[in-house]
Amino acid sequence: MSTRMNWDDMPVFLAVVRSGTLTDAASRLGIGVATVSRRIERLEQALGVPLFARHQTGYKLTDEGQALLPRAEALDDAMRGFQSNVETEAKVTGHVRLATAENLANPIIIPAIVPLLNRHPNLTLEVMTDVATVNLHRRDADLAVRMVRPTQGNVSVRRIGTIGFGLYGSVPYMASRLENPEDAMFANDRMIGWTERHNMLPAAQWMERVLRGRAPALLTTTLSAQIAAAKADLGLTILPHFMAQQAGLQKVPMDLGLDQPIWLVVHSDLAASRRVRVVVDHLVETFERERANLTGATQ
Repeated sequence: MSTRMNWDDMPVFLAVVRSGTLTDAASRLGIGVATVSRRIERLEQALGVPLFARHQTGYKLTDEGQALLPRAEALDDAMRGFQSNVETEAKVTGHVRLATAENLANPIIIPAIVPLLNRHPNLTLEVMTDVATVNLHRRDADLAVRMVRPTQGNVSVRRIGTIGFGLYGSVPYMASRLENPEDAMFANDRMIGWTERHNMLPAAQWMERVLRGRAPALLTTTLSAQIAAAKADLGLTILPHFMAQQAGLQKVPMDLGLDQPIWLVVHSDLAASRRVRVVVDHLVETFERERANLTGATQ
């Protein structure tokens, strides 16, 4: 560092990150625009690196600024905790970004959010379901609920449940199925499967083994499309038990061996953050409450 850092500049840094402009940051902090600009420049001089790229549309983080962000947020959390009564739940404040699959967000996580926000009215939650572009190590999100355990990155991982899968069809389709000898199982069934770019999914691989070269009757890219097809009496498809049950579908009585663990992943720099911790605790409670539903034990 070329000069001594002034820790009072860190909230100004975060305000510019969250607002995107000096004007909005100044309004948020209740200080002048010139003061905000001067404090950002002072922080950059103290660290010896540029934290923002200045554009006509606003201030964008540089790589150095992005690297500083999680530490600044952790410091902000620590300062807030020091200034407030840590036993007062209403004082939990801030924004938490959660990445997960839409199939877990819509039926499980989002319906359970109301009690969390009622307990912590100063907390806001961002649920991102476009998980293909979300990377916790890059701080695209603060935490994630996933069915694939990450093998690298500065994250802590915890198993919070299991999601069970079964082979399902509509009640009319199941009633019309032909009984076949064991060695010809599913020979007369129409199957609803995944497109080729999803062939790494365990469900897609199971169906490929069963079909033995025969093509599925329908290929889709989403579980919601597969549910719609099954409800339309098109054929059999592999679905999470809880989604199939909600859709009124009937299970083929067999164990597919496709159950998957559910992982809660938290950026390690935020593991002690109160705003993140209350969301983590709530998610753990939610998935524990839904355990029987998710595994299919309620059938």
